[in-house]
Amino acid sequence: MNPDKKVIVIGGGLAGCEAAMQTARAGFDTVLYEMKPVRFSPAHESENLAELVCSNSLKAERLGSAAGLLKEEMLRLGSVTVPCAKETRVPAGGALAVDRHAFSSLVTSRVLSQPKLHLIREEVTEIPDADAVIIAAGPLVAASLSEKISALTGGFLSFYDAAAPIVTAESLDMSRAFIQSRYDRGGEDYINCPLNKEEYDAFYDALIHAQTAQLHSFDRRKGVYEGCMPIEVMAARGADTIRFGPMKPVGLRDPNTGHRPWAVLQLRKENADSSLYNLVGFQTNLKFSEQKRVFSLIPALANAEFVRYGVMHRNTFIHSPSLLDKTYALIRQPNLFFAGQITGVEGYMESAMSGILAGRNAVQLLQGRDPFVLPPTTMGGALTGYITDRTITDFQPMGASFGLLPPLGEKIRDKKLRYEALAKRALEDLDAFLLQE
Repeated sequence: MNPDKKVIVIGGGLAGCEAAMQTARAGFDTVLYEMKPVRFSPAHESENLAELVCSNSLKAERLGSAAGLLKEEMLRLGSVTVPCAKETRVPAGGALAVDRHAFSSLVTSRVLSQPKLHLIREEVTEIPDADAVIIAAGPLVAASLSEKISALTGGFLSFYDAAAPIVTAESLDMSRAFIQSRYDRGGEDYINCPLNKEEYDAFYDALIHAQTAQLHSFDRRKGVYEGCMPIEVMAARGADTIRFGPMKPVGLRDPNTGHRPWAVLQLRKENADSSLYNLVGFQTNLKFSEQKRVFSLIPALANAEFVRYGVMHRNTFIHSPSLLDKTYALIRQPNLFFAGQITGVEGYMESAMSGILAGRNAVQLLQGRDPFVLPPTTMGGALTGYITDRTITDFQPMGASFGLLPPLGEKIRDKKLRYEALAKRALEDLDAFLLQE
């Protein structure tokens, strides 16, 4: 190892702290840039690192949950944020929630105590030159750096968006659905979920009376884009608006009835394995509980498992599938890594995990070793696979979900037992992988 090699990490959020700790522990001089308190984003108020902007919950802790499995994997990879969270936890049932101020203060002290890690508090306006650079600037990246990243990546997404929910294929009631392209043009790309008039009227009434989520102050804006209008906003324009829009039945015939349905929800493949499907045209800002209640009124979705609910917020991320390889580095610039929500992972711990993996791969690069790519059966590996999946064109952020993992060899109908089996396989595969390192 060359001790003179230097790493620069931009951004002192969860991802940046994890990345910097990985490279510093490996013996590389690491400079972590954080613009607070010189400059604060609209969402930040504390001078500490790893500030939790929204909720103080890091989601479920049990291993039989996607969030719990992710945190256990992070622990085995040397996470700094997960131990700090456990030490600053507050009662929250089965979730790992923290005293947000105590948490960020503890992470800050752990970072500052690392001898090879140097914290510089100033805004970075240019992409620096170093042996390895990790950009973990977060979803509220400052405009000056955002412009540089946009120029580098050839297209930087920074806008308010309404994303549609995603469900698992195995949870759909295919006896109430059929596979067909409009006018039979194309392949089997869509699953169609038909509704008769009575079913549609009940769904429509529930939709227009459902509760929407409150936007954060930094997420509020006037109006909506026509191209990504929330389904509930469109529905409020009239009962037939969505029936002649995203739910139009034109060119489709239900083989169960032999007739054209009154309305149809189409589901489009979300990944190459065809295990996840996107609700086409169903961008939404409904509360998560309302999405589950209302969208489950569509017969084929009565027992649907939602791996991602629709959201409406400021998105600032690169189009990772076309830009990054599985090391979190730019394909055409392998010493420049990205980590955190800027890569398209969604959630505190998901961001932190991407920081761990970007940091690990920066170490591997500087040591002249093979890339550090987790097995796809692990939650960390599955998230990496999602954001670097070249088949994804309509790329939207994704959080940890068992729906991202390859299916088990055996069919387990009980969801709790299936999730526990997936978690067991993930940790066994992770341990075997780490033994080979």
